[in-house]
Amino acid sequence: MKIAIINGPNLNLLGKREKDIYGNMSFDDFLLQLKKQYSEIDISYFQSNVEGELINELQRVGFEYDGIIFNPGGYTHTSVAIGDAIAAITTPVIEVHISNVHAREDFRKISHVSGKAAGSIIGLGLKGYELAMEWFAS
Repeated sequence: MKIAIINGPNLNLLGKREKDIYGNMSFDDFLLQLKKQYSEIDISYFQSNVEGELINELQRVGFEYDGIIFNPGGYTHTSVAIGDAIAAITTPVIEVHISNVHAREDFRKISHVSGKAAGSIIGLGLKGYELAMEWFAS
């Protein structure tokens, strides 16, 4: 089984930025734990702060992988093009958000991703990625 984890803008700063919202752990450290926990699954990882690069990666893995765990970050609320890219691919996508976007600013309640994704996991911290892995593994 092949699962792609794709993270959008500013998620490269996990462990450094807004620790009260996003926690102390870097995504690289978390990814090492996840790969140990799911050693039977081939997990690839991609992060970009650039919208077009995220779309390119979705298209690259979106017809070959068994699943995509995608945290589009701030592009969730602004990018129709990312939503269109998810609709165009055949690989199921689970949308993950570390924070509860519905408990934050009003503009964060809009998602151009949720309606195209197989499901969404919101507000459970990094545990959301693990829960998405569980869903794909089952």
